[in-house]
Amino acid sequence: MSRFKQAKPKDPHVILAEVVRTERVTPNMVRVTFGGESLRLFEPLGHDQWFRLFLPRAGQQALRLPTRSSALWYAQFLRMPKDQRPYVRNYTVRAFRPAGAAAAAAAAGDSTAGASSAGAALAHPELDVDFVLHGSGSGPASDWAASAAPGDTAGILDQGIAYTPAHDPDWHLIAVDETGLPAAAGILASLPRDARGHAFVELPTAADAQHLDAPAGVEVHWLPRAAPGSTAQTPHAPHTAGTGHTPGTAHTPGTAHALDAAHLPDAAHTPDAAHQVPGRLALEAASALTLPEGRGYAYLAGESALATGLRRHLVAQGMPKSDISFVGYWRIGHAAAG
Repeated sequence: MSRFKQAKPKDPHVILAEVVRTERVTPNMVRVTFGGESLRLFEPLGHDQWFRLFLPRAGQQALRLPTRSSALWYAQFLRMPKDQRPYVRNYTVRAFRPAGAAAAAAAAGDSTAGASSAGAALAHPELDVDFVLHGSGSGPASDWAASAAPGDTAGILDQGIAYTPAHDPDWHLIAVDETGLPAAAGILASLPRDARGHAFVELPTAADAQHLDAPAGVEVHWLPRAAPGSTAQTPHAPHTAGTGHTPGTAHTPGTAHALDAAHLPDAAHTPDAAHQVPGRLALEAASALTLPEGRGYAYLAGESALATGLRRHLVAQGMPKSDISFVGYWRIGHAAAG
């Protein structure tokens, strides 16, 4: 379930991208960096930019992709024999670095940039995508990312951004679980440097916190579900880091917030059993917030109960529905189709 007005890309293309490297950025997140000349066709939009990710099925000799970039891609997908269809999931851009010297200079100061782009011009663009890991056999995207290697390929079809307030917000509210972390990171980095507000980010463990380039006036609240020292994985979440809608439905880069004592989760925080349910901590923490004065804008993403439950709370507090963008990326116990 989702509600938002999207900003669509001007000229999207179905792109065949190649893995150039992977990195285990936190205990429960792996970053896959795509490269290749075809990425010159990708238009970076910032914020929560998302795209369709096409992945090969086991046993397929080649990745078969649709040729249409309009809504007709799905009709093409359905006409493919089932054993030749790719898996289709929705993912969010974590970082994009265009080719050229200027891009390399920007990347050198970006904590999300890969080592190969620091201090040297990129020969081709690079796109970082973060995948939440759920354990072997938990889903095609998580399994693919865990074993991805340079030279592997995947298809990409840009879908635009959903963080599109119709007004200039006085404050911003972001509430996500780990599957919404890439979207939150992109939104925070894209906000004006004088923006203010709150971002609630729920994680499997404190060690899963990442560097976020948030404005100084936006307070980031890290909310780990597991006790300190735990390496617990996210329960099977078919929609990971911006993934998991069925293929034909909508999916829904100032001052850097370093992971210091002011922004890391409370080491003494030990959630009870109820808070082991993904989304529960973020829902409760954001619901306890006294909304600031003025007209705000909210972005809610992750497990369905988090997105829909917090939206209901905000509407009850008097926030207009048009000022809330919400998307249930996944539901506990429900596998994604496609």
